[in-house]
Amino acid sequence: MDLNDLRTEIDEIDRQIVDLFCKRMEVSVKVSQYKIENGLPVLDANRERKKLAKISEMAGEDMASYARTLYNTIFDMSRAEQEKYMHPTSPTAEKIKRAIDSTPKMFPEYATVACQGVEGAYSQIAAEKLFKVPDIEYYPDFQAVFKAVKDGRCQYGVLPLENSTAGSVNLVYDLMMEYNFSVVRSTRVHIDHQLLAKKGTRLEDIKEVFSHPQAISQSADFLRSLGVKVTPCQNTAAAAKMVAESERDDIAALSSRSCASLYGLEVPRASVQDKGNNHTRFICISKKREIYPGADKTSIMVVTPHRPGALFRVMSRFNALGINLAKLESRPIPDRDFEFMFYFDLETSVYSPEFIQLISELDFMCEDFRYLGSYSEVI
Repeated sequence: MDLNDLRTEIDEIDRQIVDLFCKRMEVSVKVSQYKIENGLPVLDANRERKKLAKISEMAGEDMASYARTLYNTIFDMSRAEQEKYMHPTSPTAEKIKRAIDSTPKMFPEYATVACQGVEGAYSQIAAEKLFKVPDIEYYPDFQAVFKAVKDGRCQYGVLPLENSTAGSVNLVYDLMMEYNFSVVRSTRVHIDHQLLAKKGTRLEDIKEVFSHPQAISQSADFLRSLGVKVTPCQNTAAAAKMVAESERDDIAALSSRSCASLYGLEVPRASVQDKGNNHTRFICISKKREIYPGADKTSIMVVTPHRPGALFRVMSRFNALGINLAKLESRPIPDRDFEFMFYFDLETSVYSPEFIQLISELDFMCEDFRYLGSYSEVI
């Protein structure tokens, strides 16, 4: 028997496997109809455990692990097919559809936007990428940005969410949950930190450097080489402004190049971040749920039951529906020891039937589920 004969044999086996798989899925639909009529849940964990044990026994020692992997995937797809009939829609899915219908077809060019910091902050750069002519109001901290949007003083807020080298801005995640706002757009800003000082200040004269903690973290190697005191402050632009207004001539700031001209400072050393590929992702938040055309990214938060396999069950839905998971972030749940909420960024069109099916399933299978918004990213 040659290779072609073996491949012909495999092709025939595959045909039988596909036929049997389709028949199995047809029976799964009948099972879902029975569960609907009798008020039963989609997942029967005890049945699946017993089934996997039996399959392992049938497959034999050498093939048991492969067989379990195969059947875990089959179970995922079977549940997905049942969910389509048992939960064709959900309250969150209906809200998303209404938001799509009620949102204007064009993202606004002009808006009042809340940013943290002062003139020259990276949030300002992000706002100017998101809006053609933003009317920017500055606030001292992230919570004040959320309050400005909540109180109607600003239509939108622009906030940093994660940096490619320093990681996530956890406080922004926490505030998203507290205020239950929507993400309506995002963008990425290249972060290029400059060492800024008063005119005439030499590098060897500098005794203390001020900046935001993330900028300090991103420039740690350079700061160690200087051997100076490092002092965190609320914002990179605020650090530049403070240096410009200070009577001291032995201090400097890590900030953007635009802050040098804005505050009349010099650049004793340029591009001091440790890695050149340094970007921060900013989100635009709104009190209203707005979903603009072209939305192909979605952010959600889930709390799963505190038992083994609960998170895997959620993540298996992404795989079964062919939805790419771009990010997973965990945050502790306040007042609940060693329990976590999970944030997901998904890459899928908001108009796809798989997306609506996923949202409908999560509404029913999670202890808590929050839809944080669907949006596109401005490059």
